[in-house]
Amino acid sequence: MRVRVLGTAAGGGVPQWNCACPGCSGARAHPGWRRRHASLAVQAAEGRWYLVNATPDLGEQVEECPELHPGPEPRRTPLAGVILTDAELDHTLGIARLREADGIEIVATAPVRNALLTGLHLGEVLTPYARLDWRPLDPGDRPLAEDSALAIGAVPVSAKRPRYAAGLDAADDDAPDDDAWVVALRLTDRTTGRSLLYAPALATWPDAFQRAAESADHVIVDGTFWSDDEPLTSGFGSRTATAMGHLPIDGPGGTARRLAALQARTLYTHLNNTNPLNDPAASQHTVLRELGVEVAADGMVIDL
Repeated sequence: MRVRVLGTAAGGGVPQWNCACPGCSGARAHPGWRRRHASLAVQAAEGRWYLVNATPDLGEQVEECPELHPGPEPRRTPLAGVILTDAELDHTLGIARLREADGIEIVATAPVRNALLTGLHLGEVLTPYARLDWRPLDPGDRPLAEDSALAIGAVPVSAKRPRYAAGLDAADDDAPDDDAWVVALRLTDRTTGRSLLYAPALATWPDAFQRAAESADHVIVDGTFWSDDEPLTSGFGSRTATAMGHLPIDGPGGTARRLAALQARTLYTHLNNTNPLNDPAASQHTVLRELGVEVAADGMVIDL
């Protein structure tokens, strides 16, 4: 099974269109620093791929990934569907860019599906263009299809709702306020038995996530902020990283040392534009190298 990293940035990307912070200014001056919104492309079978989250950069990400290019017939595409880890706008807005398809397969938990249908009215907006085929995402590892070597499973990690879904009534939309709002995605190659755990948004580190991380061969997690006070010290926020639903990398409650203790290859994704790791020369890279932890790069390939 092959996994391609299509993007590694948090909301807004790097650079963000309305920001002149050091990270964004640096990315404008040095195009090699640029990062698209966090997403993966995962091979389910020969000639069939799924996106993990559909970002605003979806069109550009497809063009930069040769395995996702259409052909040889004019409208034949290897892109089979989308798997969602949450309902945040940065991970779902790209679904609208797939409207030229006859049908769009979307794999999601019940709260995420209901948020998209009730909060964003995705069904009302897109079904005049394309059929929406919903499939459940739950904790059990299940193959995407009988002929697929890829099995997927969800590890609930947070009850954090996107802002637009804050007022949704669970009694009406059948979306309970539980940890299935945000999940880590476990991808397993049924042939080799090797697996990858992907958690671009991580507000907590529950026991189930620890067990999943300990059994995975690759772990890619939320690296939105380097420190818990980064949103405050950068001047662009009024809450800590933890209060915003992202465990910081460094510090007593940080994730770096947790990752360093794992046997898996460990990487960070979903970097905010204020994160010093956007600068390849930042001293924070040395800290991670000494711990044996990496920062994922747009375009990198992982074979399981």
